[in-house]
Amino acid sequence: MSLEAFQLSGKNALVTGSHRGLGAAIAVAFAKAGANVGCHGRDPKPGPACDEIRSAGRKTFYFAADLANPKACSGLIEKTVSEFGSIDILVNNAGIIRRAPAAEYPAEFWDELIAVNLTAVFHLSQLAARHMLEKGTGGKILNIASVLSFQGGVLVPAYAAAKGGVAQLTKALANEWAAKGINVNAIAPGYMATDITTALRDDAARSRQILERIPAGRWGEPSDLAGAAVFLCSSASDYVHGHVLVVDGGWLGR
Repeated sequence: MSLEAFQLSGKNALVTGSHRGLGAAIAVAFAKAGANVGCHGRDPKPGPACDEIRSAGRKTFYFAADLANPKACSGLIEKTVSEFGSIDILVNNAGIIRRAPAAEYPAEFWDELIAVNLTAVFHLSQLAARHMLEKGTGGKILNIASVLSFQGGVLVPAYAAAKGGVAQLTKALANEWAAKGINVNAIAPGYMATDITTALRDDAARSRQILERIPAGRWGEPSDLAGAAVFLCSSASDYVHGHVLVVDGGWLGR
């Protein structure tokens, strides 16, 4: 196998939740590997990823939307196809977290978490796959799961439930679409230094407990996901289906 198998030249990608953090790192990595990349976020203004994608000589756009709104999913896929002519790669990265004791967990927290972190993943995958199936040349769908796809966590019942669902949805979609040339896989990040973990990193005791368990001895950085994401969305992974690749500094193996 040549290094060309890890390139994304000529591919058109969409990365949700790419205004900053993990999604931005993945979007920029895709552009450097040769893909045009559409970006998305809740913020009305684009983040730095779009400029970096253009600097890499690739096309991009920014679509602001709240994925709790079902109409946002169809609008996002339609925008990608309209701008680029096709969608070859979808990365379902957008996610939110709300912390509260389970006994007092507000119903609105649960509903919002499930809508954004799980339901939108299904709707976007379904819509993207329809285009891929119609085109007949296959495609790649990459879901961002979590180590909480395997563990329960603390104070995050909706997040854990949604991420467990993402892992199972990944396998279910792979079972249906693998024979049609669509690879559906997931990455399960460990404890990463992003906005979503600010509360944990600001808690000195909890942060120390986490670091003591990570064999790598540090919090992960968004760039740590780049190589895994490029691999799972390139032709190098054409025989990988329904897999959840853990990128956690060794957390789950401890």
